[in-house]
Amino acid sequence: MKLNLTKPLIFFDLETTGLDITKDRIVQIAILKVFPDGKEISQSWIVNPSVPIPVNASKIHGIYDKDVQGKPLFQEIAKELAAIFHGADIAGYNSNKFDIPLLAEEFIRAETDIDLKKNRFVDVQVIFFKMEQRTLRAAYQFYCERDLVNAHSADADTKATYEILQAQLERYNNLTNDIGKLSDFTTQGKSADFAGRIVYNEAGVEIFNFGKHKGKPVVDILKEEPGYYSWMMNGDFPLYTKKVLTAIKLRTAFDNVK
Repeated sequence: MKLNLTKPLIFFDLETTGLDITKDRIVQIAILKVFPDGKEISQSWIVNPSVPIPVNASKIHGIYDKDVQGKPLFQEIAKELAAIFHGADIAGYNSNKFDIPLLAEEFIRAETDIDLKKNRFVDVQVIFFKMEQRTLRAAYQFYCERDLVNAHSADADTKATYEILQAQLERYNNLTNDIGKLSDFTTQGKSADFAGRIVYNEAGVEIFNFGKHKGKPVVDILKEEPGYYSWMMNGDFPLYTKKVLTAIKLRTAFDNVK
């Protein structure tokens, strides 16, 4: 089924040094940009993560330290990527929980000005899990009736994700061919950051979603326990979470001045 697009939709996939969004780095990024008129552009980059790639990770995606020698650092391609993602909707497989948070971290480290919160996200894995409860290889076999060759290659996974979404729209009558509605369908709870450490409650107020202050408004804790801000800023939290926390703190300070 042809996707009903009002703006470009980027399918993307990352291969990384690991699964920790605060510590691990990108070693490959692949994108497939689909335009409303049906035009498609695909591109991929091997990225030097500037840290050794663990052997266990290399065995999964096939990218070893020797493969990234002489390749650009993320900061060298960050502006090009930001321009590609600007104004587009974004889709991926398990992207809401991993790929997008990690990509946001890399952009912050590269000091590249891009606000991914302005993009709409469609996580094809969420549709799959809500409808069928399986994995990417099984999803490709189930929806497309073909074996996924070169699984864990960013290029193959990106193309497979695009084909799966098209097949899902063909299969499920209760799915609407509209990126806004698909984004809403695949968003599991509304978070202020990407890692889900700070979320919105039913009243639209930012609350902590972890630890001893879970469920409490962030602004209240920042007033009652000022040291909690310093603890988080010095702790092992994602850079984007710290950015959101700082924005809340600055907004609160400004409101108090008024």
